[in-house]
Amino acid sequence: MKTVGYAAHSSDAKLVPFHFERRELRENDVAIEILYCGVCHSDLHTVNGDWGKQSYPLVPGHEIVGVVKSVGQGVKKYKVGDKVAVGCMVDSCMHCDQCEHGEEQYCRHGMTPTYGSPDRISGELTQGGYSKYIVVREEFVLNIPKNMDLSKTAPILCAGITTFSPLRTWNVGPGSRVGVVGLGGLGHMAVKLAVAMGAEVTVISRTKHKEKEAKALGAKGILASTDQQALEAFACAFDLIIDTVPVKHDLNTYMPLLDIDGTLVIVGQVGPMNELLTPPLVMGRRRVAGSLIGGIAQTQEVLDFCAKHDVYPDCHMIKIDQINEAFRRLEEGDMASRFVIDMASLADK
Repeated sequence: MKTVGYAAHSSDAKLVPFHFERRELRENDVAIEILYCGVCHSDLHTVNGDWGKQSYPLVPGHEIVGVVKSVGQGVKKYKVGDKVAVGCMVDSCMHCDQCEHGEEQYCRHGMTPTYGSPDRISGELTQGGYSKYIVVREEFVLNIPKNMDLSKTAPILCAGITTFSPLRTWNVGPGSRVGVVGLGGLGHMAVKLAVAMGAEVTVISRTKHKEKEAKALGAKGILASTDQQALEAFACAFDLIIDTVPVKHDLNTYMPLLDIDGTLVIVGQVGPMNELLTPPLVMGRRRVAGSLIGGIAQTQEVLDFCAKHDVYPDCHMIKIDQINEAFRRLEEGDMASRFVIDMASLADK
């Protein structure tokens, strides 16, 4: 299948139009016309090679919303015209203990990311959602509830599931006290989802200049991490802290904020952290954990949850030829919202 997208041809190059071929439909494949694609901070990191050497040309994008155009002969769940979604992965072994328990993101043989990874069968490089069409095996395609706003759904496929998964894993609900470090693309979704679950939520940021935005999302307010007196007043104040900061930083600031048996979950930074001091962990039986997206079943769950509770990311709609400007703004500082590409703007490229 011939298609067109926007690709990077090196780690320091701008994204430009790129014509390429999608694979022919296998028996269990779904061909999707992409309507919207979210722009994730990890797209920028991957293109730049921040997380390791990449193969180019590379079409990013793993927050995909579209409509089914055709299906393989063995496909049972989807038909032409269905509104569907694709997230951060498009394949896994499907047979290991993790896959069989619905945790395909932790596949023992390695899940296949939506872009920048060898296809499990052909070995060709997977290409992402900054494109007109994509072909994905049926098991990794998600159903979009009928009442959802398609233009705001795409970021749920990464920012949504990345923050929803730890909230579910640590049983957040009414009465839970949740801190969210950072109010960017991930952070603002963490706030919205935790509030919808009934938690009491506080944003933790260096300053309080985003306090109005935090309260508008449902948070009680902002705890300024540069205010030592305020930090001391919040000692043992949280059961769970979701850390969304995507760069190296100091966890020691946040550990005393956890109550006994509290957990800080890292979902932002993939790489080194400042040296961690152990007394707060030992003296309070506190924990530091990490979390990677969620399985297919849980990703479907977050879509259904957002539809039921009318939870959407705050989105800025852009045309595909604005993608390099969007990347520049992401590099300058994490926004309390997500860029979403209207893929109709790719029609004449």
